[in-house]
Amino acid sequence: MSVSVTAAPAERLTPVGTAPRVVSAQRPMTLAIYMHDLTGGGVERQSLIIAEEFRRFGVDVTLVLHRFRGELIGQVPSGLRVVDLQSSRTLMDIPRLARFLRSQQPDVMLSNVDLNNVAALLAKAMSASASKIVICQHNPIKANLVAGQRWRYRYLPAAYRMLTPLISRAVAVSGGVAAELAKATGLPDDAILTIHNPVVGPDFAARCNEPAEHPWFQQKSGRVFVTAGRLVTQKDHDMMIQALAIHRQRHDSRLIILGSGPLGEQLKQRVVSAGLAQAVDFLGFRSNVLPYIRQADAFVLSSRCEGFGNVIVEALGCGTPVIATRCDFGPEEILNGSRYGVLVKPQDPVAMAAAMDQVATLRERFPAEVLKRRARDFSYTACAARYMELFKALAPHRAWAS
Repeated sequence: MSVSVTAAPAERLTPVGTAPRVVSAQRPMTLAIYMHDLTGGGVERQSLIIAEEFRRFGVDVTLVLHRFRGELIGQVPSGLRVVDLQSSRTLMDIPRLARFLRSQQPDVMLSNVDLNNVAALLAKAMSASASKIVICQHNPIKANLVAGQRWRYRYLPAAYRMLTPLISRAVAVSGGVAAELAKATGLPDDAILTIHNPVVGPDFAARCNEPAEHPWFQQKSGRVFVTAGRLVTQKDHDMMIQALAIHRQRHDSRLIILGSGPLGEQLKQRVVSAGLAQAVDFLGFRSNVLPYIRQADAFVLSSRCEGFGNVIVEALGCGTPVIATRCDFGPEEILNGSRYGVLVKPQDPVAMAAAMDQVATLRERFPAEVLKRRARDFSYTACAARYMELFKALAPHRAWAS
């Protein structure tokens, strides 16, 4: 893999006095994708996926990172330019992004997530660049409050509203997030687009069928649930553990937890104190969770808030039944009410346990082929096509691949 990483802060990208890039109507569109880092979350995976899709359309893409770090470094597409801002705090990104915008003059900067969106907009103001800024909101704004980060995020809606004149377009990953974003920013409806995340790609079936051994999949007794996601407050694994304890009073089931995060040790202690040490297995981060989900009797998601919920689509694509919380905003949208899965009230372990009790009948109620067809609605191609419509509107005079 060949990845060009600019390891110096953005201030050093262009010597003092260097003229900005000359804009030519004949050159391809230039796009900078700005995000925090390459940790193994849904936003990071999506950005790498969509960067490669944009390149297929002939877009000249640069990935701009707060820090070049994280579990997904090895998945950066070959040949993709990466700029490492090497900042210690998101606040320090602002002058470095401003220098990047002045020197590189990308046609569009696509920014991802909350405080990074604010940093991109402030950098736009500081640089006086002609680059168009598109912010992407992946989570409900209130999800940050749920995660106990009130002091950092309470002013986010006000910041968005103040910086609205600098927002060329806003992208929301679900209809619910779009509605919340409209209320927070005051942007008109035609300035906010709902573009679902890219989840199902050409390699999905091959990745799904990769081997992933675990003794519980080979055993004939007991059902196996699988969940995947960051071990953070928003995902509410504690509620899932409580639900499993209630469910196991009636059924001999087990739970595999995929993912890492700051609550890992706390959750492991919670499992031991609940007497579930032999029924819950923490496997940590896995670059490919699909083989585990494919072999599960059901996939379970216990989130308090979700912007979209990529892993729900992944479960559908594997043909695995889904039990998820009816949280704002993604799960209900993906599952189309309860047409493609079981929805329960958030933070209600009793309701979750009752849904888990139905595991023996879920594959009959939700046939695998029906779930797989639904997952194809969230393909790489569909997502990229929507973004390309947006980019062509913002940079109409650039060259595009046929």
